[in-house]
Amino acid sequence: MNIEKTVHIVAGSFILLSLALSQLHAIEWLWATAFVGANLLQSALTNFCPLATILKKTNMKQGSAFN
Repeated sequence: MNIEKTVHIVAGSFILLSLALSQLHAIEWLWATAFVGANLLQSALTNFCPLATILKKTNMKQGSAFN
């Protein structure tokens, strides 16, 4: 597992979880979906991803997400 795949897994999981919670609990959970989407957009534009920075400090290997 590399950093890029881990970021995709975490982002996708948070989106699916918040969508499920918005249907099962409260509509306000959609704010979590919006936050993840905004973070993905920001990281694509600035090449800075907070989760990737944290994972680099754990010595997780870097690599292409599509290998």
